[in-house]
Amino acid sequence: MSQLPDHFDLDDYVTAVLAEDLGHGGDVTSANTIAEGARFVAVMDTRQDIAVAGLAVAEAFFRRLDHRVEIERLVEDGDVVPAGTDLMRIVGDARAMLAAERSALNSLQVLCGIATQARAFAQAIEGTGAKVLDTRKTIPGMRALSKYASRMGGAHNHRMRMDDGLLIKDNHIAVNGGDIALTVARAKAGRHGLEVQVEVDRIDQIEPALEAGADRLLLDNMPPATLREAVALVDGRVPLEASGGIDLDTIRAVAETGVDYISTSKITMGAPAVDIGLDYALC
Repeated sequence: MSQLPDHFDLDDYVTAVLAEDLGHGGDVTSANTIAEGARFVAVMDTRQDIAVAGLAVAEAFFRRLDHRVEIERLVEDGDVVPAGTDLMRIVGDARAMLAAERSALNSLQVLCGIATQARAFAQAIEGTGAKVLDTRKTIPGMRALSKYASRMGGAHNHRMRMDDGLLIKDNHIAVNGGDIALTVARAKAGRHGLEVQVEVDRIDQIEPALEAGADRLLLDNMPPATLREAVALVDGRVPLEASGGIDLDTIRAVAETGVDYISTSKITMGAPAVDIGLDYALC
């Protein structure tokens, strides 16, 4: 069973999301239409083909509002399932379940959407030897979960935070007067213990970056022909990552240039939520 990230506080997430949805008065519809103590039996299912991620998150909402709820998980995170698949069966207090329903579904729909998108990107470059990476472009407050879902879909995590990877971008170089060698040298001199990755958008920047000690290059917004030129020039001296303008229509051509990694924000910022529902089930 896949585990949520150690640094992710599920209790805090559930508290914040429920507060957003329930407000101060709670689910007034259920409170005024359903008898206290009524039981509800439901099945959560997907209405489209998906890669699964976030079941534990969805469960946490139901458990928060009904500590005696019974949940039978029918699939696991990382599974790939067709439309019509039942994901979990839930039995519990009707008022509590309906109050938790939207928060649970919203979270699961978004996370399964990311996992499904990640799987599509990973499948698109199968056999090329390249790996697809996600980025730090995530919905604020959702990074740990988004990156988890990306991983469940078959992508690889890049930097989680700004302190776990040193990536020199164009603005860092610009502040140093456009001197890429100086910028890399300063980074290499720091006592951080991290590899130094450098973003380059022109072929003539590659050798100065390498001579200054760059450990990895990010080839930004280069067309496939230029990427092939860069791959030949570097000749395996450092890993190469391609980024910029990557989507499902272009990623295969990029992967076939010989780069080691391809990063795209489309996994975490461009993934549509999938269609998952919670419906009353006859006992």
